[in-house]
Amino acid sequence: MTTFRKEHDFLGEKDIPNEVYYGIQTLRALENFDITGIPISKEPLLIQAFGSVKKAAAMANQECGVLDPKIADAICKACDQLIAGKFMDQFVTDMIQGGAGTSINMNVNEVVANIGLELLGFEKGDYDHLHPNNHVNFSQSTNDAYPTAFRLALYVKIGHFIDALTKLSKAFAAKATEFKDVLKMGRTQLQDAVPMTLGAEFNGFATTIREDIQRLEEARLLICEINMGATAIGTSINAPEGYPEIVTRHIREITGIPVVLAEDLIEATCDTGAYVQVSGVLKRCAVKISKICNDLRLLSSGPRAGINEINLPRMQPGSSIMPGKVNPVIPEVVNQTAYYVIGCDVTITMAAEAGQLQLNVMEPVIAFSLFSSLSYLTNATHTLTDKCIIGITANEEICKNMVMNSIGIVTSLNPILGYETVSSIAKEALLTGKSVHQITVIDRRLIEQSKWDEIFSIENLINPKFIMN
Repeated sequence: MTTFRKEHDFLGEKDIPNEVYYGIQTLRALENFDITGIPISKEPLLIQAFGSVKKAAAMANQECGVLDPKIADAICKACDQLIAGKFMDQFVTDMIQGGAGTSINMNVNEVVANIGLELLGFEKGDYDHLHPNNHVNFSQSTNDAYPTAFRLALYVKIGHFIDALTKLSKAFAAKATEFKDVLKMGRTQLQDAVPMTLGAEFNGFATTIREDIQRLEEARLLICEINMGATAIGTSINAPEGYPEIVTRHIREITGIPVVLAEDLIEATCDTGAYVQVSGVLKRCAVKISKICNDLRLLSSGPRAGINEINLPRMQPGSSIMPGKVNPVIPEVVNQTAYYVIGCDVTITMAAEAGQLQLNVMEPVIAFSLFSSLSYLTNATHTLTDKCIIGITANEEICKNMVMNSIGIVTSLNPILGYETVSSIAKEALLTGKSVHQITVIDRRLIEQSKWDEIFSIENLINPKFIMN
């Protein structure tokens, strides 16, 4: 049978199951916020980051001479277990909640306190010896501990996404090398433009992803500024002299993340601009990856009645009624993930704008949106790389034939024949169905066959050089 212990707060008493490590404030949150059905334990990086924050706070308080070393040691050892990934099932509060993250902070405070109590030889809930507020939360407020933990977790999570993008960029670069001699028609506004290589097209994909990696690295640095030691609103009330600098140093040493203390703690406590910046870069990444997926779907369209320049890996049957149909399901799922991330950016923007005076109480939904965007986009990027890009093959003859049968190749004749004459050739070709070669060399005898061969050699189409009479 389940046994219970009684815990109290200033609202009253509640029975807490003896087997759990959280306490009364966590239980109230569990009862109040049934919103997403996603507990904070689903973001283990956040819990581990909180472990680092609470450990650093205990170490700083001990260094400042305001916390008993025995209690500080118990807190640190309890936090080490959180950092190691233990006790995750004890973090039960919903990711979206009222109270600016107080419920998450108290969930952590209570779990750390009860782990620490057991390490000291006491029963869970015996808070006279180690208290969630008086000791674990000493020199802190939710308003500095929560955003600091959020930023630490976000820093690591962005790193995982950067790794996924790096892998994707390298996969595109490898295809660029593989397809470097595959001649194809470039297109603008879905119309024939001028020749290029499939390798150059894929190299463009690699380059654009590398640019996004640079933007992410820049945005990642913004979240290294923390307000730890600001306590409630940035005045450092109830924190000992020197504590903000000391706790920041300990966080840096514990995590290896290059955090710095904000110069203006009042501004830093209410400002969420860094999250808007990160979200904007994530939206940029999502838009650009989605655009690439659109290109892949177009280039592989058909196969008989479409462009059919490339083949995507055949992943699954594409229809319940049409035999043999295979759909571009990997680019499609990445497109849909990108739309989700774009929607989250709107949520983050509105939540950041909703801040009032000395605090933004909407930070939990910002955290939820950023974490889910990063998780989904990272997963989608790995899926795109592993299940699509590395398996793409080229239909070289189809690509080449499209070039040679295209009217778009007339552009190469501009320096020799002039725009007006070349326009008339293009018009005649469209009206009659004749090839550009037939009209230019045979019918009108505007250039010699040898000059045609020079202009439209495979080498010159792949690496065009300026040619005149």
